[in-house]
Amino acid sequence: MPESLPVLPIGGLAAPRGWRDRLRAWREACLSSPRFQRWAAAFPPTRPIARRNARALFDVVAGFVYSQVLHACVQLDLLPRLRGRPATVEELAAELRLRPDAVACLLRAAVSLRLVEARGAGRFGLGEQGAALLGNPGAIAMVRHHAVLYRDLADPAAMLRAERGSTGLARYWAYAADAAPGELPADRVDEYTSLMAESQGLVASEILGAYAMGRHRVLLDVGGGDGSFLAAAAARWPQLQLRLFDLPPVVERARRRFAAAGLEARASLCGGDFRRDPLPTGADLVSLVRVLHDHDDEVVLRILREVARVLPPDGRVLIAEPMSGTSGAEPMGDAYFGLYLFAMGSGRPRTVDELAALLDAAGFGPPVTHRTHVPLLTRVVVAAPRRDRRSVNLA
Repeated sequence: MPESLPVLPIGGLAAPRGWRDRLRAWREACLSSPRFQRWAAAFPPTRPIARRNARALFDVVAGFVYSQVLHACVQLDLLPRLRGRPATVEELAAELRLRPDAVACLLRAAVSLRLVEARGAGRFGLGEQGAALLGNPGAIAMVRHHAVLYRDLADPAAMLRAERGSTGLARYWAYAADAAPGELPADRVDEYTSLMAESQGLVASEILGAYAMGRHRVLLDVGGGDGSFLAAAAARWPQLQLRLFDLPPVVERARRRFAAAGLEARASLCGGDFRRDPLPTGADLVSLVRVLHDHDDEVVLRILREVARVLPPDGRVLIAEPMSGTSGAEPMGDAYFGLYLFAMGSGRPRTVDELAALLDAAGFGPPVTHRTHVPLLTRVVVAAPRRDRRSVNLA
């Protein structure tokens, strides 16, 4: 044991009240003590734990640099260059028009993150993570998009103090900050609609694998973008008639997509603003795919009440998005999406229980969670309207 464990201070802040608080305060004093840290790193039974915790802490400290290594690989198209064609530092330096020492520095960093791997004879090829990334174009699109987020987070304290809606992300996601998003011109929605479409493939696969739509007749996708999710659902469930509701300029993009896919006869499109306009009727399944977490509670409640109004008694609402408190994916929900949506100026990640409270207030029964293969990417909850359709205000 160390010569002496830290003594819990009794001055300054108010003393812990219960025994759990006192135990946690003692643990905090131990973990923050350099003497205890040295002892834990040297003592054989605790050495693996100390090393694992030290690595985890350093990953938090260095995380921004790691993300910039990935960003550089994407900016330079390094990973596609290495697909099936290992190369040397000199070959890559000539292709990338960089100095060999700069390429060597980036390659060593990418190897440490398993984006790239050394292949011998001075050659480098794709690593496990790099190959997986190339199989997910949506993730690559998000990495490119993160330049906007990084600018907002260059001074995170200033971002947290700033008035909501004043950031680069708020300007990028035009509908989040605009008072009349239904009147936005096409050039204000094209970029983010394309980004959402690029990342929709894996999300759609997760949703369609989690919830069977065979008993439904008409699927209405609210905030459905360019129709990517509806097109995937149409291919999986040929009996479905398709409805899409989104801002008018976004709907025009969906119209072109459905025409190209030969889905015009099955699809009906409606332009509007779900924050104030009524939804079209006739659907027995309404999907909200990565929609609710973009909006504050009062807007979410308004959307859900409108969904409850248009659904028949045997209808269902399907909510799919990354959620707070997801086991094994807590940093994704609360660190990544928490800060991202705060910078965006609208919405927040929610737990299943928080969504259940909003659903209850909107007139739905308890939601059922449907298992997805990658909960980090999206979770799926489905709820049915209550028979009495009573809506109550949230406390």
